[in-house]
Amino acid sequence: MPSSSPTRLRRALPRVRVTRRRVTAGAVVLVVLVGLVGWAVWPAPVTYRVEDRMIQVKTGPAGDRSVTLDTRLYVPKAADAAHPVPAVLLAHGFGGTKLDSASDAEALASRGYEVLAWTAEGFGRSTGQIHLDSPDWEVKDAKDLVDWLARRPEVSKDGPADPRVAVVGGSYGGGLSLLLAAYDQRVDAIVPSITWNDLARSFLPDAGGGGPATGVFKKQWAGLFFGSGGSGGSGGTLGAAAGGALGGGTGAGAGVSGSAQCGRFAVDVCQAYLSMATTGRPTAQALDLLRRSSPASVIDRIKAPTLLIQGEADSLFPLSEADANAKGIAANGTPVRVAWFTGGHDGGQGPQSDQDRTRFLTAQWLDYYLARKGPKPGTSFTYSRITGIDASGDGLVAAGFDVADYPGTTGAGQAQVPVAGPAQQIANPPNGTPAAVSSLAGVGGALGAASGVTLEVPGQHADFYSEPLSRATDVTGAPTIQVEAASPTGEAVLFVKLYDIDANGQATLPNGLVAPVRLTGLPTSIDGATPVTVTLPAIVRRFEQGHRLRITVATSDQAYSTPATPTVYTVAVRGPVTLPSAPGTPIQTPSVIWRYVLAGLVVVLVIAVGAAVIVGRRRLRRRVKTEEGYVQTPLVVRGLRKEYADGFVAVSKVDFVVARNTVVGLLGPNGAGKTTTLRVLMGLTYPTAGDVLVFGQPLKPGAPVLSRVGALVEGPGFLPHLSGYANLQLYWKATGRPADEARFDEALDIAGLGDAVYRKVKTYSHGMKQRLAIAQAMLGLPELLVLDEPTDGLDPPQIAEMRRVLRRYATDGRAVLVSSHLLAEVEQTCTDVVVMHKGQIVAAGPVADIVGDSPTVQLDVSDVDLAGEVLGKLGVVRSVASSGANGLVVDLDGTPRAEVVAALVNAGIGVDRVVPRRRLEDAFLALVGGDTKASGER
Repeated sequence: MPSSSPTRLRRALPRVRVTRRRVTAGAVVLVVLVGLVGWAVWPAPVTYRVEDRMIQVKTGPAGDRSVTLDTRLYVPKAADAAHPVPAVLLAHGFGGTKLDSASDAEALASRGYEVLAWTAEGFGRSTGQIHLDSPDWEVKDAKDLVDWLARRPEVSKDGPADPRVAVVGGSYGGGLSLLLAAYDQRVDAIVPSITWNDLARSFLPDAGGGGPATGVFKKQWAGLFFGSGGSGGSGGTLGAAAGGALGGGTGAGAGVSGSAQCGRFAVDVCQAYLSMATTGRPTAQALDLLRRSSPASVIDRIKAPTLLIQGEADSLFPLSEADANAKGIAANGTPVRVAWFTGGHDGGQGPQSDQDRTRFLTAQWLDYYLARKGPKPGTSFTYSRITGIDASGDGLVAAGFDVADYPGTTGAGQAQVPVAGPAQQIANPPNGTPAAVSSLAGVGGALGAASGVTLEVPGQHADFYSEPLSRATDVTGAPTIQVEAASPTGEAVLFVKLYDIDANGQATLPNGLVAPVRLTGLPTSIDGATPVTVTLPAIVRRFEQGHRLRITVATSDQAYSTPATPTVYTVAVRGPVTLPSAPGTPIQTPSVIWRYVLAGLVVVLVIAVGAAVIVGRRRLRRRVKTEEGYVQTPLVVRGLRKEYADGFVAVSKVDFVVARNTVVGLLGPNGAGKTTTLRVLMGLTYPTAGDVLVFGQPLKPGAPVLSRVGALVEGPGFLPHLSGYANLQLYWKATGRPADEARFDEALDIAGLGDAVYRKVKTYSHGMKQRLAIAQAMLGLPELLVLDEPTDGLDPPQIAEMRRVLRRYATDGRAVLVSSHLLAEVEQTCTDVVVMHKGQIVAAGPVADIVGDSPTVQLDVSDVDLAGEVLGKLGVVRSVASSGANGLVVDLDGTPRAEVVAALVNAGIGVDRVVPRRRLEDAFLALVGGDTKASGER
């Protein structure tokens, strides 16, 4: 029986008499198992050595200054002059040290790269001062480190003094990687993440199109940077706030003693900050300093293939910064790939699936462009979206998507949603107090996106709303809106925001992101105002059906500097909000979590099951009597009863049939008895009374008919170090059945795993493991497939695919019995349902019969939009939903169906189908009387 449940197989076997020979054989097997388990849980051997050293480099504008850098070198043990390896420079975030990137360095060294991590000057034990990745200082430091690597005999060379080297870094280190690639053409590849394109624009943004010279000073982030560096570079607060993305270093700040005011910052950097923090405006000298430390100033020099990884939860360096880098580098013909993930400076590293995906992309990029091995990476665009909370307690879950061509922040397509509201007056508070709180530097995502606790100050903001959305709307990119403003002073600083308002009125500001705008030359009356197009921060979000959009225009924000003089502005919005989208193909993200102990247990179970099945098949003598009337029926359950020793009756009387070519859903509220019924069907427990017939044969332990049944009942469990295909082969071998009966290709084709089946299971997401488990249950193409919650843990696209898998399987005489609590999925997947309540069957039959008739119908029409207009003119017909590309679900509200169809046809609309519709959920609640409470099922 091809099943994912070792327990099911064990209990289905006949009892075997114990002999001395079996005891001896068992002892041998046990010794082997102990060795296998020990192998599974024992730490992998370290394949590299680590060297700490202080390296002196020549730096400064004239190259005549010396700085000592604290470094750590990771050298693969197999690397030597005869077997050279490529090198990676690994740069840390602001406020960090060489120790912050230790885990990444170890991973890269384990892949065969020599890795040099160092503490940037001005931080930790390194000497020197903080110059903000200046080309004259930190970039020259890194160039000298490239020279140092070129002198290492075990490092691969592309020419004299030209080591094969890549630069990887995040935030401060990401900016360094871009600048070094521009100033040193020896760099072969770079992977910058959550970093900037224009440092001036990052700290002085203006979403209205004005440049940094007139931008709004990002005082909160600037102060946090200055505080972490000025205090000696320990970076403790900064690193913790940013989830380690900026560093979180552990250095003591030794080596340089600066002034009490400037700490370890260089004088020019210190003066630039103090000036902007005091006035809220940049000087010409400050702008020049920031631009010299910006990749934007030298973007045309970058020839190294670039993988740009940027965070969606990032109020410091938003997605627009990576967008500018991508477009600038690609303009040179340099290979570029862009990946967005759900973390960032405000959101940390994001869910585990996001971390796995970006690490996989990084390894793939370096393997090809640095090590010159493996397949060439594509240049497609990937992004992810938070889809919910992992029920296992592992935190947020993100779904990844792949788009063939990078669309930028303007998206591949656009939708427009009207927002409305009268012009409103809003007050600018004196000295920016009190101020709205949209985000807090380093934790903005937690405040603005997850909890929805964003705070607006009454009287200091104007709100403009859309109507409830008629369908879910995905946004991938930077929305835009036109804003008008009037001011008695002729100037205004405004903060424009896009809120998601749910059906209960709860407002959420995606990732706490706002668009600051500084407007000048304003009229005193709104009647003379000129619309200004405001580009909102790029986001990735699904706005659900029934939610409303809210454009909020505020006068203050705690994260920014605002005019100190109190005044009153008048603001309005004009036209719709434009929402960009980038529809993508769902992708599976690799998982790097190894469940060693579980792997050992799975090995034990698989081998034990295999041995037991082989012995059981050889010793099986008993034959069962077939009931001829049911020989063509996959499953018949008659008079099933399960009563426990304490008198509790979990199932009192259950009768139902699963016929060929059907997908039957087993439904019921908690405590209804469906779980107990499924356990009996799988042989996990024995019934008190009743029969279970499979193709006319009683379901008994060891019955040959079990080979015609496949099941998934206790979740997927696989050996992570083997590929999915190897796991399937091992499982099939354990059943003892001939290899030519497995029909691997057909099972894999139905499950839709594609080439992913040849990857190691340790790279699988939960959804991929679930689909592999389905494929395992399908091995041999059993005629009856029994699945318990097959969509558990899958995201919506995966659930939709699973729906298609089950429908494809229930053909050619096969049948599926599926237990699920997702009524909407059962309604769309199953042909029949069995509804249980309090241990009994309360309804069974085709879904259409159970749902019954209702005033709600589904219309399949040639033009959905035009049909909606026609139905609206009827007055009494209310559109309630849409279904598919050509489907429309409406409430007739007493209007005859014939009249509705006639109106559509007369309008030139083709009507292909009219189907009565009532949700299965409605029928279900009616059948159980609304009682969905648990009654103590075991």
